[in-house]
Amino acid sequence: MKKRKSGILLHITSLPGDEGTGTLGREAYKFVDFLVETKQKIWQILPVGPVGSNNSPYQCYSAFAGNILLIDLDIISEEGLLNKYDLAYKPRLGEKEIEFQKIDEWKVSILRKAFQKFREINHEGFGHDYDVFLKEHSWWLDDFSLFMAAKKHFENDIWTSWPDGLKFKNAVEIHKYKLMLEDDISFWKFLQFQFFRQWFKLKNYANEKGIEIIGDIPLYVSNDSVDVWSNTDIFLLNEDLTPKEVGGVPPDYFSEDGQLWGNPVYDWERLEVRNFDWWIARLHFNLNLFNAVRIDHFRGLESFWSIPAGENSAKNGKWVAAKGYQVLSLLKKHIGYLPLIAEDLGIITNEVEKLRDAFELPGMKVLQFAFLTDATNEYLPHNFKQNFIAYTGTHDNDTTLGWLESAKGKEKASINLYIGGINKKELQNAMEFIWGSVAEIAIAPMQDIMELGSQARMNTPGIANGNWGWRFEWKHLTEKQRCFLKLITEKYNR
Repeated sequence: MKKRKSGILLHITSLPGDEGTGTLGREAYKFVDFLVETKQKIWQILPVGPVGSNNSPYQCYSAFAGNILLIDLDIISEEGLLNKYDLAYKPRLGEKEIEFQKIDEWKVSILRKAFQKFREINHEGFGHDYDVFLKEHSWWLDDFSLFMAAKKHFENDIWTSWPDGLKFKNAVEIHKYKLMLEDDISFWKFLQFQFFRQWFKLKNYANEKGIEIIGDIPLYVSNDSVDVWSNTDIFLLNEDLTPKEVGGVPPDYFSEDGQLWGNPVYDWERLEVRNFDWWIARLHFNLNLFNAVRIDHFRGLESFWSIPAGENSAKNGKWVAAKGYQVLSLLKKHIGYLPLIAEDLGIITNEVEKLRDAFELPGMKVLQFAFLTDATNEYLPHNFKQNFIAYTGTHDNDTTLGWLESAKGKEKASINLYIGGINKKELQNAMEFIWGSVAEIAIAPMQDIMELGSQARMNTPGIANGNWGWRFEWKHLTEKQRCFLKLITEKYNR
């Protein structure tokens, strides 16, 4: 029998701190210590890539780069690249909600000062590490740094609106822009060096303390990303490089129009010709960053809902076969056991389950989906199987207390019967059901540990604005909540 474990779902941006958003600094280390104190074994986070205009970690400018807002300025200062005068001015930043644009403008200006100092000292104290980083990561970093420099140069316009020479990556034009934007290109390389330098120090600290970190990768990449610009052949695009087909999900019980995501879909035939090199590189890269990786929208590796670009809803799509089995088979040949998690929520076919089970990947069970039918519901803890990760809720759900308080009709009656009610006491009952289940791993969002309501929700799918901004404060985490988490973890042998 595999060792039973439990952990907390909390994105890094939700950590406390005085930089307007959580970072890879002191508070992240404090959170690792909290996990150790309460006997947890897992810290699950959301994607850590550079977010686009709607601040979603699932819509990033790169599948490989790190989010520079997570870089901790105190660490930069301790390394001698900033002084107290550089950090003297700070805009008024809220502690409960992230003001992404304000933080980005302020933080980038400070990081530019650090970059200038870094160049003035000619990388002294960093030289070997920096040179090694540039060499090892050049295969993605060179294109990414040029892409971000060009984004700034063209006032953040999407790359498909750039001049044709750059848009189509004409070699002469690429060389011209590399010379023109050399300073910004170097700046972005420096930022990525700092991000990954800080990330691996945090990861090593967590692992040494017995905490595994579960990362997350979206199935699709953003249309406005270096991944599409640099690899136009592996996506279904028109001659002008705009998407021909886009991703989403068809209409279902929750949405009569389905969900239209707008991400370009993969050309799996071309990927196969390339021996799936981009996908394999992406998986290897993330498995180096994290101890395990959750694949969001896993079912898209078996077949995906492809919608003609320009449609106003997801209704007029079609199912198209993917080649996930070949990708996972190739990865398994490389590394053997696959530390991957299949996000298999929603309407899942037998074919998707076969793909998941063929590689012995754990799926997901979410308690908030358990009370819409009857006692045979697969999300009820008494119906769980071992090779699953059980959650009270995910980043896409309301908090569990918010869900309990908003339940109506048959669902509310079922909750009352199974859990016993719809208040904070029953929230603890809900957590106990998950921790006490046969599922190998049990996870709850930090909001549920802190017994928070809907005001602490992280994301509402289908709504573009107002998401991803929630942060917590240590003073609102009570000793009773800490003790309860430790108690149920020890009680249920996790």
